[in-house]
Amino acid sequence: VQLVESGGGLVHTGGSLRLSCATSGRTFSNYAMGWFRQAPRKEREFVAAISWSGANTYYAESLKGRFTISRDNAKNTVHLQMNSLKPEDTAVYFCAADPTGWGLVRNFNSWGLGTQVTVSS
Repeated sequence: VQLVESGGGLVHTGGSLRLSCATSGRTFSNYAMGWFRQAPRKEREFVAAISWSGANTYYAESLKGRFTISRDNAKNTVHLQMNSLKPEDTAVYFCAADPTGWGLVRNFNSWGLGTQVTVSS
């Protein structure tokens, strides 16, 4: 499956962004989808995931309440709504796909190239 992220940019502290990930190549509805991020000089970290049906969502504990993941199986897209952004949210955000459909971090094996999110203080 091919993944292309969009929606990144520069935003002030407290602002919002909505990231999108468009997919192609395989049956989107079979995949769990996720978002990860990597800040400069840091390891890639899990942000959020959503199961194949959308019934189950998972978040990094520190991001609960500010970030929301959703999917539109009819449009083969997944979104990440990010609110109340902080400078520490600055990172490259990656979309990922898990062919098992369940969204466990260890199962994500397809990745997009990422989109830059910068939050200014």
